[in-house]
Amino acid sequence: MRILVTGGAGYIGSHTARALLENGHKVWVLDNLSRGHKEAVQRTVGLDRLTIASLHDTDRLVQILTLQEIELVIHLAAFSLVGESQKQPEMYFRNNVGGSQSLISAMHQANVKKLIVSSTTAVYGTPSQMPITESFERAPVNQYGQTKLEMELSLEHAASQNDLAVVALRYFNAAGAHPNGDLGEDHDPETHLIPITLQVALGQREHLTIFGNDYATPDGTCVRDYVHVCDLAAAHICAMDVLRNGTVQYFNIGTGAGTSVSEVLDACRKVSGHPIPSVDGIRRSGDPDILYADNSKAVSELNWSPKYTSIEQIVETAWRWHSDSPNGYRSG
Repeated sequence: MRILVTGGAGYIGSHTARALLENGHKVWVLDNLSRGHKEAVQRTVGLDRLTIASLHDTDRLVQILTLQEIELVIHLAAFSLVGESQKQPEMYFRNNVGGSQSLISAMHQANVKKLIVSSTTAVYGTPSQMPITESFERAPVNQYGQTKLEMELSLEHAASQNDLAVVALRYFNAAGAHPNGDLGEDHDPETHLIPITLQVALGQREHLTIFGNDYATPDGTCVRDYVHVCDLAAAHICAMDVLRNGTVQYFNIGTGAGTSVSEVLDACRKVSGHPIPSVDGIRRSGDPDILYADNSKAVSELNWSPKYTSIEQIVETAWRWHSDSPNGYRSG
């Protein structure tokens, strides 16, 4: 199949592009490189398959979709920092909602009817019970989650009006790196727990700050569902088989189990062989005690299941990437 990956220069996008290639598909990438990396595209599809453009340039999107005879779009181009979304909500709505609507319009004009899109568990807000199922109320508590909800509503309208076939994957916490060590996380600023912890191991930070030790969990630190980025990429491959015109289908993509901050820290210490000092910080407002997926719908209907089922397996791949490329894509 001929596939366009928007945001294909990013963390999840680059891993997804590689997975698509490994499954025999022809892949093109569209990215404005505001947060992605040209080197990641070079290591996957090659720079000749990269278009540097904005999602808001609808005419350019139509041109690309038509010229390359694209059959499916995988849409991964979104801003995803909760704190930043609270400070710059207009920027998030323009990119995450407006950009998606521009893409939907371009697909309609180019008669492309298949779309797989990244959504997020942030649309659920702070559920009162676990695990989280797809039937839970959508009640985001931050601007990032709100923009993803608005995107989902736009998709539902487009599917009903334009006979679009959509699968939206609601990601839990993406983590890890490609096992061969040449693709991984490279964010500026870095906000994810595992890379920050490994940066301490590499001497790039003095210590890890643990934000709160009084959560209602066994060790007092908050619990999250960490899913390997290659497992996320594989979910997009599986989603291709269930696309149905005129519908939007939602799937939670997580391991179905939670790991605490202290357990992540212990895994990073064990894998890296470094002591990794930590200090206690102030609990962040609005952080739920526990969030993890009910992934049974993805397992049964997508025929998908995570291959990386322990936090140590995930950390091992991340450590290979960070230790080999301590400055990210600028290292090589």
